[in-house]
This record gives sequence, structure tokens and C-alpha cells, in this order.
Amino acid sequence: MSFPRIVLEITSGGASEDLRAFARKRGFHRFLLSEETPGVPPEGESVYRKGTSGEISDQGKPLGQEATVREPKELEGIAERLHGGHFVLLSFVGESVIPLENLIAYRQGKGTLWVRAPNARSAPGLLGALESGSDAVVVPVKNGEEVTQLEGLLELIPRALTWKEAEVLRVAPGGMGDRVILDTTSTLTEKEGMLVGSAGAFLLHVVSEAAGSRYTRPRPFRVNAGAIHSYTLLANGETRYLSEVEPGDQVVVTVPGGSSRAVRVGRIKIERRPLSLIEVAVEGGRFTLFAQEAETVRLSGVDGPLAVTGLSPGSKVWGVTLPKARHFGRAVEETIQER
Repeated sequence: MSFPRIVLEITSGGASEDLRAFARKRGFHRFLLSEETPGVPPEGESVYRKGTSGEISDQGKPLGQEATVREPKELEGIAERLHGGHFVLLSFVGESVIPLENLIAYRQGKGTLWVRAPNARSAPGLLGALESGSDAVVVPVKNGEEVTQLEGLLELIPRALTWKEAEVLRVAPGGMGDRVILDTTSTLTEKEGMLVGSAGAFLLHVVSEAAGSRYTRPRPFRVNAGAIHSYTLLANGETRYLSEVEPGDQVVVTVPGGSSRAVRVGRIKIERRPLSLIEVAVEGGRFTLFAQEAETVRLSGVDGPLAVTGLSPGSKVWGVTLPKARHFGRAVEETIQER
């Protein structure tokens, strides 16, 4: 996992090198240090220096200056500097999100805007202000606990996915079972969905209910994911049983062959419903998904969404291959068979 828009400002003095090594393991690779901090950054680490007068440099090359906004009237000068293409590391006294949104709207992508977060909890709001946020958020940290706290607060960036075309081998009654609906706190598009399946090595793409039907209203926040035993993919790369997903968890929402993002689960609904057993073949393996037998539950077919009730042998659907072996959801190296 990586957090490219976060710059950690190390405030622990002599412990800087050890703390940076710990932070790199957690996915942080950009750091702001004082001019007096010794050492040469290892490969893959970006280190910026802060002078005694607030000047910021990168490998000896001046970037720009720190500034502080205490009153609304001070925003105008900052906005002019950004509009002129300058770099600014900005700290706010009092309100931060609304004045930041004003700056983002005014600068129209010009200049380079970094914002110092007063604490870890405020970082996500600064990253997402007016959707685009600042170019970087500087977060002061003094120990590993604060780094770990920050990691847990950030919206995760899902890794690239390996998509495969699978052929439906059979669709059969799956009996009555407990199926899980995941309602998210985000609006999903008609092409977006979640990755679900009975085996961690291959997950099928189950489409959101953003389209609705003749008899149901659209539910653009919802995915009718599958039977309770199924896996789904979390944004941190782990898999989790649908039975164990909780409100606040970040799951991967994606478009086959396209973009992926992390969304938070707001509610879980588990109800007893008739299920369909869907078996597919991909790259010599066979995999299954138990999904509710309903017209509004759809998989991503290669030519568009396919309702579970309309699947038949020979239908082509999209899914994602993942490492086969998992221990508590995390990929491990071991021999394993899943049927």
C-alpha cells in the first residue's frame, strides 16, 4: 500500500531515521525534515528540508515558502501566489476545509499547494476537499503509533487488478441460504461493482443496483453481493468473508478493466433468500459463486451486465485472479486447494 500524497513531518529529532524506516514499511515514502537532520535518504524515499525561516527545499533546490492563514483576508495573497505558479506549504489557524476549498477553486490547478494537517484525523478531509484536495498533506508525527493511526484513517488506494474472462459452466438451484447485501456510503455507477466468490483465487464481478428495474427503484449505493460464506476484496488487498464485513470497512469497487476505488460499507443486510449456484471455468480452474436468484442481481458479462436469472452455460463473465493461499485474508506462500 502506498500514500503518495502524504508527506510525514518527523518531529522526533534523533529518532528520525528509525521512524522513517518504520513509516516506509507502512507505505509512506515522502518526508519533511529540518535542515539539521543528518543522513542521506535511501532509494525510493523523498526527503524535503525545512529551513529556519520556513523555506522548503528538495535536494538543495528551493521549492517555496511556508505560510499561515489566520484570517479570511489572508487567503487572497495565498491565492495570488498559487495562481502565479508558486509553491506554498500552508497552515491554517481555525477553520481549514472551507478555506482550502476556496483556494482550490481559485487557483484552477495552478501552483503547488501543500497543507499542514494539525493532526492525523484531519488529513482525509484535506486530501478530499472539493474532491481533488491539496497536492500534498503534511502530517506531523513523532512515533510509530501516530504513523499507524494515520494509515488506518486514510482512504486506501486499491492495487491494480488482473482481469480474466470466465465461461459459465452451469447454473443450478442453490437452495435457500443467507445472502448479504452491502450498502455503501458512496454513489456507485451502473458499471461498478464488487468482487465476490467462494474461492479466494478467483472473484467474480457483481454489479451494483444503480440501474434498478421496472419493478424496483435504483439503489446506487448497493451491491447484492452473495451468500454469507463468500469472500470479497478489501481495499487493503485482503479478502474477507461477507459474514465478517462490518460498517466502516473499506471494500474495492471497480469496473472490469477500468478504475478501482475504495468505498466504505455503511450497512450490511443479511436475509434468507433462494440462491443460484454459478460455476465458471477460467485458466483450467473451476470456481463458484452463490448469488441470490433475482433479476436485479447481475454479473459483469463481456458484452454488458447479465442477470443471474439470465445466465446459462457458455455465458462469458468477468472476474479477477488473486493469490491462491490466504491466512486470515492475507496472501501467503503455501500449497492450497479450494473447491
